[in-house]
Amino acid sequence: MLGQLNENEIEDLLKQQVVGRIGCHADNTPYIVPVNYAYKDNNIYAHSAKGTKIDYMRKNPQVCFQVDQIENINKWKSVIAWGQFHEITNRKEMVDAMQEIIQHIMPQVAEEQAHPSHGFTENESDIGTSVEIILYKICLTKKTGRFEQP
Repeated sequence: MLGQLNENEIEDLLKQQVVGRIGCHADNTPYIVPVNYAYKDNNIYAHSAKGTKIDYMRKNPQVCFQVDQIENINKWKSVIAWGQFHEITNRKEMVDAMQEIIQHIMPQVAEEQAHPSHGFTENESDIGTSVEIILYKICLTKKTGRFEQP
């Protein structure tokens, strides 16, 4: 049976998951990339090193975000949302956003990999010296969700 997720189910799925996909478009080229994220107050919070995703979102801040929970081929939930990219430059907002991300993602990281290297640095001791971390949020303006279950 296919169906639509209601507003509460959409919110729950966005809050529960830690990996989603951003779809962005610039220079006549679409780009889709997975990201770790946290969701709060209708905003997706994420971080990145400089690269294609950031370049595209700076050029065209209108983006799409997708997240899913898949148990098997006929039991899944999926949310697609649209919104606008905003780079976070205010120091307090940067600290708050990073805390949201850390608190949301770290419980999902295996203890033997307690230092996530993605978007940070190769070594725990390098944080803040080797990679420029860009914090951003996607302010969602529209959300839709679907599901399938036997």
